[in-house]
Parts: sequence; structure tokens; C-alpha cells
Amino acid sequence: MHHERKFRWLHGPYAIVHLAPDAPAPAWATNGDFTSITRTADELSIVCPAANLPAEVHSPHRWICLKLEGPFPFSQTGVLLSFLEPLSSNGIPIFAISTYDTDYVLIQQEFEETALDQLRQAGHQLLSVDESHRSLK
Repeated sequence: MHHERKFRWLHGPYAIVHLAPDAPAPAWATNGDFTSITRTADELSIVCPAANLPAEVHSPHRWICLKLEGPFPFSQTGVLLSFLEPLSSNGIPIFAISTYDTDYVLIQQEFEETALDQLRQAGHQLLSVDESHRSLK
């Protein structure tokens, strides 16, 4: 089933950081409109605004963060797939995070224009873009 989604571009850029599984969740990771802290037996993954990173913490890429307009019922299938398929088909790497209400898709900044073009061509609609949120080239 094809879904055409509305999405927003969150103020960024964002960083994705990988820490040891037993590392404490750092306070710097919790500030901003969107942050994600995920602990598994193998790692502690952090997604947060790049401006939050202390000098000693390295993240090799900068990302834009797109928020799908939810909420979506758990019974609805194919929501994230419909958004990711045009990106995947065009070789655009992503990092996806799902929450209770919606999905967030992070795209490396160097792919932002191609990604947005592909999403629009697939029928997805960017609801608003503040030019100050755009990365500087």
C-alpha cells in the first residue's frame, strides 16, 4: 500500500554518537527538540543536535532530521517503508528512529537535496522549511 506522508524538517544539524554499552547517559544528550538515547547489550546510541556535543565527543557526519507527521495507529503498515523506499532506491543512507507516535528519519547532510527531491517525487509533502534550518554548504 502506497502512503503519501507529510513531514517536517527539524532544526539541526544532528549528530549520531556510539558509546560503550555501560556508559552513563550524558546530560548533554538530552537537550533539544529531538533527542534519542537507546541502550542495548552492545552499545549506547545517542542522536541529538550536533551543537550539544562536547569537544571530546566525535561524530563523523552531520545529519538533517525529518519528522513524519503522526501519530500512526500500530495497525497501519507500510508507513516508514513508504518514506524510506524512495531514499533507498536512490542510494541515500538513512538512520531511522520510531517513537510511540511517529517516525524520524535522519539523512546525512551531503544527501539532503537529493533526498528531498526524491521524497517530493514520491508524493511526500514537506510542510514547512525555515531556511535557517538548512545546512550551510
